[in-house]
Amino acid sequence: MTDTPPVPHDRIAVVTGAGSGIGRAVARALLADGYRVALLGRRLDPLVETAAGDERALPIAVDVTMEADVRDGFARVVERWGRIDVVFNNAGITGESASFGDLSSSDWQAVVDVNLTGAMLVAREAFRAMRDQTPQGGRIINNGSIAAHSPRPNSAPYTATKHAVTGLTKQIELDGRPFGITAGQIDIGNTATQLVSSFTEGPGALQANGTRMHEPSFPVEEVGEAVLFMANRGSRTTVTCL
Repeated sequence: MTDTPPVPHDRIAVVTGAGSGIGRAVARALLADGYRVALLGRRLDPLVETAAGDERALPIAVDVTMEADVRDGFARVVERWGRIDVVFNNAGITGESASFGDLSSSDWQAVVDVNLTGAMLVAREAFRAMRDQTPQGGRIINNGSIAAHSPRPNSAPYTATKHAVTGLTKQIELDGRPFGITAGQIDIGNTATQLVSSFTEGPGALQANGTRMHEPSFPVEEVGEAVLFMANRGSRTTVTCL
């Protein structure tokens, strides 16, 4: 991050899961670039911490699994700032580690509710706002995962939902063409957040061959830079997957 003050502009972004980790890093990268950013997450206090007193940040408590919550959250953004230009659709959970035969229906559903249904509800509300505003258009960036390409042991719900997000991204991109709405996806590996600390510390990550090993990670700020790169492409440019 740079100490240079951001150049003010009129672009509006929404980041879900903005209270920690990747969401916080992306929100702060957008703020540093001059965006006004709505910070969405289940708990308000971490969102306020992300905002760090920046008056261009708008913390809003939203549970992405609740349709009314998502609708009301986006309505607040539009009421405050008049439009939405970029949405980083990031909220997600990993679920419990379990071999497929031992997987509970309740854990499966919990992960699907957040990672897939929640992603759909956020993207749909973003799509509607971008379609109905003047001028039309905007960019939806979904957080996939390396799990959208290759599974880890004992992670069926996470793997399945992240593969499904890829299909969702492609469908949004197709249906958004008439309205100037683009959609893309960033598939992140081991970025240094609490979520992957068990891969880089302690016994390490379980591998396909049954062993465990420590895996390398990279700074979470680099994810913020990558999402900012995608957000700042022109309306005729699509970054389908990064």
